[in-house]
Amino acid sequence: MYTFTNQFNSDNSNMEFLKAAMMGPNAMRVSEELASHLNINKNMRILDLGCGCGLSTLLLTKKYGVSVFAADLWISPTENYERFQSIGIDDKAVPISVDATKGLPFAKEYFDLLFSVDAYHYFGDTAEMLPSLIPFVKRGGYIAVAVPGLKYEFGENVPEEMRPFWNDEVARTIRSLDWWKQLWSGEKGIEIADICEMACCKQAWDEWLTAYHPVVKGDIEMMKAENGKYFNLVQLIAKVI
Repeated sequence: MYTFTNQFNSDNSNMEFLKAAMMGPNAMRVSEELASHLNINKNMRILDLGCGCGLSTLLLTKKYGVSVFAADLWISPTENYERFQSIGIDDKAVPISVDATKGLPFAKEYFDLLFSVDAYHYFGDTAEMLPSLIPFVKRGGYIAVAVPGLKYEFGENVPEEMRPFWNDEVARTIRSLDWWKQLWSGEKGIEIADICEMACCKQAWDEWLTAYHPVVKGDIEMMKAENGKYFNLVQLIAKVI
């Protein structure tokens, strides 16, 4: 399943690129697993929403040869363009600044696939977000999301070992599979194709803990405390009808 990611990681210079670009659980590996559940071909137009430093965009363009609009709020289009040039995907990847909470700057039914890895939980945790995105995907197209999650909702009962790492932002964004399923189920305009835990959870988290990002130090302590008991990765795929 992870043939591209494993081959990419086997090169030392690529590993340095990866460590510099990761912003959470290895988005390249997570993207490869998520994409394996989709029928992606080179004629598709894809929106990579919340692309960060472009690891998901790299996977989609290199492995599938597709054209990708690489949209992010935190990373500037210029920074991503320079990064895309350095890895030879600037002919396939279009960097753009987008705040999903303020509406997408695209034509309706423009995309065959809306793809989002390790980002949707920051802006998609409201009942309003999903219906605001559906119109931009063609009928018969898909919305595919992967987010860090919990094996069960903590509510007010945050485990003692996790309390030093828990705050209002984490509690808002890190939710269980059942929580996401309830949020998406019954939404008009889509059919749920798949909601499940992802197989790459431990490996994607372990790879993240080798990254150069400044928050990694704190996450190393958090993951020691978590010890495989609470976190997962949640995959959500819906067909637009």
